[in-house]
Parts: sequence; structure tokens; C-alpha cells
Amino acid sequence: MDISDILKIGAQVFQSNTDSSTDGLDLGDISSALSGLLGGSQGGIDLGGIVSRLQEGGLASIAASWLGDGANDGISADQVKDLLGQEKIDAFSTQLGVSQENALNGLAAALPSVIDKSSSGGSILDSLGGMGDLAGLAGKLFR
Repeated sequence: MDISDILKIGAQVFQSNTDSSTDGLDLGDISSALSGLLGGSQGGIDLGGIVSRLQEGGLASIAASWLGDGANDGISADQVKDLLGQEKIDAFSTQLGVSQENALNGLAAALPSVIDKSSSGGSILDSLGGMGDLAGLAGKLFR
């Protein structure tokens, strides 16, 4: 599964967990907005950065559930805002033309799926830059 497939899944989950104001949005537009919101300097999804911010914010158990193969723990809209920052949420909601509340609710549903799909099948190694970074991340998560 490549990054565009992962972002499309995230867009579908986002759209299905928001009110009807997102029904007219193109999944490609949502995918693009997600990529901009979650992307690193090289494009794609900055999985390492997101997981690090979760861990720093006291949400290591949530990060571990998203990275693991079991069920994904949920995240609240307020936790999403803390994780990504008000400025990024504002830009994301403006880009899509949806309310901040709608954006946060959709992101709270989509983030676990996007991170989960990004970390399955070994692609976590590519996202984090190799085995050394993965071992360091695992050490941070499971201290």
C-alpha cells in the first residue's frame, strides 16, 4: 500500500466522521489536505514526528496502539488540537472550507487509521529512516 492509498483511506474515514458539510468535498482534496497537515519536509506522512509528539504529550499508549497490529485506541478532538497545533488545524479547516469542530472530529477518526496503515507491512521503517530509528522510537514508547 502506498502513501496515496493510505491518504485516500484517511480521507474516506475523515469524510464519514464529519457532518454533511463535507459530503461535497472531493476525496482527492481531503487527501491533499491530510498530506499537507501530516507531511514531513519530504512529503508523505511524518510518522516519526507525529509519534514523537504523541509520546511527548503523554499519549504513548495511543501511539503504540496505532503502530501495533491490534485495535487502535481513540483520540479526542482536543488531543488532536494539542497534537497538531491550532495554526495547522486552522489552515486545514480553511483549506477544506469546514468548521474547526468538523475538522477536529474528522481528524480524530482519521488519524488512527492513517498512522495504523502507514506502519503496517514494514513501511514504518521507511517512514522513520531505518531500523535504528525504529529501535529508538520503540525504546521511547515502551519505557
